[in-house]
Amino acid sequence: MSHARTRTRWRLSLTAATLLAASFLVPAPVTAASAAPAPAVAENAATDYAITVDPKTTGARIDDTMYGVFFEDINRAADGGLYAELVQNRSFEYTQADHTSYTPLTSWAATGTARTVDDAGRLNARNRTYLALDGGSSVTNSGYNTGIAVERGKVYDFSVWARAEGASALTVTLRDADGALAEARRVTARGGWTKYTARLTATRTSAGGRLTVAADGPAALDMISLIPRDTYKGHGLRTDLARRIAALDPAFVRFPGGCLVNTGSMEGYDEASGWERRRAYQWKDTIGPVEQRATNANFWGYNQSYGLGYYEYFQFSEDIGAMPLPVVPALVTGCGQNQAVDDDALLKRHIQDTLDLIEFANGPVTSEWGAKRARMGHPKPFRLTHLAVGNEENLPNEFLERFKRFRTAIGAKHPDVTVISNSGPDDAGATFDTAWRLNREADVDMVDEHYYNSPQWFLQNNDRYDSYDRNGPKVFLGEYASQGNTFRNALSEAAFMTGLERNADIVKLASYAPLLANEDYVQWRPDLIWFNNHASWNSANYEVQKLFMRNVGDRVVPSSATATPSVSGPIAGAVGLSTWATGAAYDDVRVTGADGTPLFADDFSGDASRWTHTGGGSWSVQDGQYVQSDEAAENTMVSAGDPAWHDYDLHVKATKKAGKEGFLVAFGVKDTGNHYWWNLGGWNNTQSAVEQAVDGGKSTLLSKAGSIEAGRAYDLDIKVRGRQVTLFLDGQEWGSFTDDKPAEPFRQVVTEDARTGDLIVKVVNAQAAEARTAIDLGGAKVRPRAEVTTLAAAPDAVNTETDTAVAPVTSTFSAVAKKFTYTFPANSVTFLRIKKG
Repeated sequence: MSHARTRTRWRLSLTAATLLAASFLVPAPVTAASAAPAPAVAENAATDYAITVDPKTTGARIDDTMYGVFFEDINRAADGGLYAELVQNRSFEYTQADHTSYTPLTSWAATGTARTVDDAGRLNARNRTYLALDGGSSVTNSGYNTGIAVERGKVYDFSVWARAEGASALTVTLRDADGALAEARRVTARGGWTKYTARLTATRTSAGGRLTVAADGPAALDMISLIPRDTYKGHGLRTDLARRIAALDPAFVRFPGGCLVNTGSMEGYDEASGWERRRAYQWKDTIGPVEQRATNANFWGYNQSYGLGYYEYFQFSEDIGAMPLPVVPALVTGCGQNQAVDDDALLKRHIQDTLDLIEFANGPVTSEWGAKRARMGHPKPFRLTHLAVGNEENLPNEFLERFKRFRTAIGAKHPDVTVISNSGPDDAGATFDTAWRLNREADVDMVDEHYYNSPQWFLQNNDRYDSYDRNGPKVFLGEYASQGNTFRNALSEAAFMTGLERNADIVKLASYAPLLANEDYVQWRPDLIWFNNHASWNSANYEVQKLFMRNVGDRVVPSSATATPSVSGPIAGAVGLSTWATGAAYDDVRVTGADGTPLFADDFSGDASRWTHTGGGSWSVQDGQYVQSDEAAENTMVSAGDPAWHDYDLHVKATKKAGKEGFLVAFGVKDTGNHYWWNLGGWNNTQSAVEQAVDGGKSTLLSKAGSIEAGRAYDLDIKVRGRQVTLFLDGQEWGSFTDDKPAEPFRQVVTEDARTGDLIVKVVNAQAAEARTAIDLGGAKVRPRAEVTTLAAAPDAVNTETDTAVAPVTSTFSAVAKKFTYTFPANSVTFLRIKKG
């Protein structure tokens, strides 16, 4: 792999210098030209920061597995995405179990007589539904996005399984609104179920194609397929998407989920379960001939065909030189379902399935599952070394009980496989604390952490792993992202990643998530790579991940950094009321200054003219209360007061009327994207938390389990003093916090590359002012010329299909010495590769 590791010993520390007075929160545009490095200046010139290296100190070793990718079938990442199949609903298996709007003919248009059939004449037991066409009838598939995308001169392989009592000629055409896209093909079906194939060569490029199959006599059809001949390494994956993933040079691929793994039924797809469609992802459903694989209801609201299954995941990992890291269900559901399956026989079956999975990956061809792998075309083992059990379980006690049984069984037969646990869905809180305690007590090898937070949180938490127990479980940061795809988000992630590398003795693996998003089928933002049916593009976050992945190094050079002056004052802002999928009533709102001065009061005996609507919902004054009555609306914020208010007490009386959750009371409200709120009865009325929103991204500052009763009036009081906040529920203190952690915009880490001998200085400057930095290499002998890679752009820059606003700029810097000065551009990530002399 390109990021070879090194073993040379260095030390970096930062000494104080003149500090930046400019606030990192003020955005300023940065042109592409500004990405070029600034010239060196004299050693005694004024600088903002300083770096000093001590070559006598050895830092932590960085494992080869440090950075990877996480693939989950979300945002149509598989069907309509990485899996190259161009026909949507090819096996007529779409049902309302997948989405309330689905039918077996979704994405198909019929002429003449076409009907879907579920009877004993089906292709096989797992393909429950097939299509029956009368003579003179046809069906046309619309593909994904704007249609079936083809490129002039490229070959596309058509196939269909068909059955006809006599003989039925099937005519296959590919057209768009302007006419034919390929010469029509004809195959004749006769007798029992048989696979028929044809080759279509595109005569024009189009993103709006439609595939039609017409029959001149009665015929039954299933598994209608059109796949490009040109797929990534010939293994059935969309070439441009696979290449973008491969270009990251990831050390591992985590798959297949995510919420797909630990939601739905844990039963099989068989007669005993009534052919259950809402199932957890189970690997045995996804191997073997594609026409024999089950389809399933995807947790994210559509159908997944399993054309991209476990064999393909293993194959893709091998193709890009990455370690496969599968995730299997622990029989405790999560992602809002939160149920522990109490069926010992079923648990034993899943444990055996996991043992069979390891044999499928690693077993010899003489073993049962190794032989199945060989029959699929891969006699050599896939070299599985890590496996995760479970994903984001909210029931840590029940999860750990089951996890230990998996670990014991795996350890007995495969002691060389690392079994990974997890700490739930959040970066902190009761579930997280309990899960970590149980993991430590169980002497777990590695714990998978997940969190999605604001850019502010990532800038504030660079030191997250500095205080972790060096003798406890290691960390797999399996899912993380700043909440957005702007360069501001990418900068904050880069700053955080310097902390991951500094703590490489604790953090052994890390993967941004999610990986892929089809722009027309989005369930989750942000995402690393975006695409449609004919194009793909890298996010700003992708460029940061790529820069780190391809320049990891082998050993950390210990370092410290001078800090930017704090510009934060007291928590200030107006007040607000909101709901989320709930109807609620508010009354007796009072805001009082710290000295007792009344600032605001509203008992809603009149109108609500002093409140400003900044969200959705349906608000009205009813019987002396301010009522939000739309139980489907989310984030219905209304606000009142002065954004300059600080050091005040807020009182609110709140009553849940009906709906899924509780109510939200906001303070420190600047605007719709910048505020704090006390979220009571959130997460399907299972917990309460204080969340901070910064530029639209939210972070949890404090959380507790608990629910809100409908029809009960609650007295809520919030005391704001400086940056200290205390919250009272019905007169009793509920919790408190101090939001005084600096969001440091200047972060750095240094590593060394054993293969090249390079010292890699990695600096993030997430502020609107350039950072002139004095660098002292502590007497190390180095060459004067360094290779520089810089990402610099305006904080709100976003990459799109047609505009690449954030891209790396490479250059050289020829003034490296034992002591030198380098100016890091505003809003930038810079990697200096310095060669030893």
